[in-house]
Amino acid sequence: MQNVGGRTADMQSGELLEWLGISKTPKHLVSEVTYFTCLKMLSETLGKMPLKLYQNTEDGIKKAKPNKAHRLLNLRPNDIMTPSIFWAAVEQNRNHYGNAYVWIRRQFRRAKYGGSFEIMDFWIMPSDSVRVYVDDSGIFGAKGSIWYSYVDQYAGQDYVFRPSEVMHFKTSYSFDGILGIPVKDILKSTLEGGLESQNFMNNLYRTGLTGKAALEYTGDLDETAQKRLVAGFERFANGAANAGKIVPVPLGMKLIPLDIKLTDSQFFELKKFSALQIAGALGIKPNQINDYEKSSYANSEMQQLSFYVDTELFILKQYEEEINYKTLTEEELKEGLFYKFNEKVILRTDSQTQIEMLSRAVNNGIYTPNEAREYLDKPREKGGDGLFMNGNYIPIEMVGKQYDKEGGAADAGEE
Repeated sequence: MQNVGGRTADMQSGELLEWLGISKTPKHLVSEVTYFTCLKMLSETLGKMPLKLYQNTEDGIKKAKPNKAHRLLNLRPNDIMTPSIFWAAVEQNRNHYGNAYVWIRRQFRRAKYGGSFEIMDFWIMPSDSVRVYVDDSGIFGAKGSIWYSYVDQYAGQDYVFRPSEVMHFKTSYSFDGILGIPVKDILKSTLEGGLESQNFMNNLYRTGLTGKAALEYTGDLDETAQKRLVAGFERFANGAANAGKIVPVPLGMKLIPLDIKLTDSQFFELKKFSALQIAGALGIKPNQINDYEKSSYANSEMQQLSFYVDTELFILKQYEEEINYKTLTEEELKEGLFYKFNEKVILRTDSQTQIEMLSRAVNNGIYTPNEAREYLDKPREKGGDGLFMNGNYIPIEMVGKQYDKEGGAADAGEE
């Protein structure tokens, strides 16, 4: 008997076998190709988008002067991670474990009159090493507060952090709003089915894509003779190296192959259906897992837009809300500062469409020429900060007045 997570399990329990790492189905579900592809897509998408700092002013939203936290998150969150790897790893933890945790390391800086805590760097805490506790009795201070316990897997030290010291990102599937539930727990049977189907294919490749066979003979053989006979046949039948070789069959015996056809069992149809289920649960579109059966070029573009609206929009909004709340000071919030991921990098089209779109925006007074140039990573030019519009455009309430003979423009023309 062994106690697992406060529950008792015997040696036949699947939970105990999984805890010991000897379960029939591999514990690492990332080896399921569709699940891996979805995690890769979500993490790389977040890693692609730069984090911008803006300020909401009376004249509208403008780019803000970078602060210390913004420089860290866009240049080097810590000594060993680039921003792309940092955000990709955070997103991997969030999707696989349901929760991702980032420690905001602060240090007190003395000033002439007092001092303040300054953000030094950001560190990812692996989700399987973090436990979240709700202090419902007020033992550590305010009743109902949340504490994060982290065990450093390298140093073996325990740390306890306040909520203000940890950025906590979670999946949308949550019943208490404190912890997110990973998709892999909801789709456990589907994911394990995908792993078993891959193991089945692997076994077929190992045996040279040859199924089992029935040996037909007349007479009785004792158990020892049966094992010796079967072992002799298996030496020729097993292994890809023996594929195509002639199997010697003794006189009076007949070897009948048990032909296993994957098409008869609809193996690939079921595998594809499971793949679409996994992708759909993670918000990934069919064309993003290389399923182009019902896709065209225009359809793929719409699926990409749908991926941003249906999947990424919620993820980005959650990240922005947590970063704004945990990294900006009260003074910065009052000044209207806020972080925003630049989602335009995943919505960029071909060069011709980009130029046409930007040209229309500049000609209609939506973008300034410098804003359009910045979108294309071009340097700003003198005189390019003004808005321009076609001179033939007039306010709607003035439509028709140019034809009025008593109007100023008409009178001026008659003179």
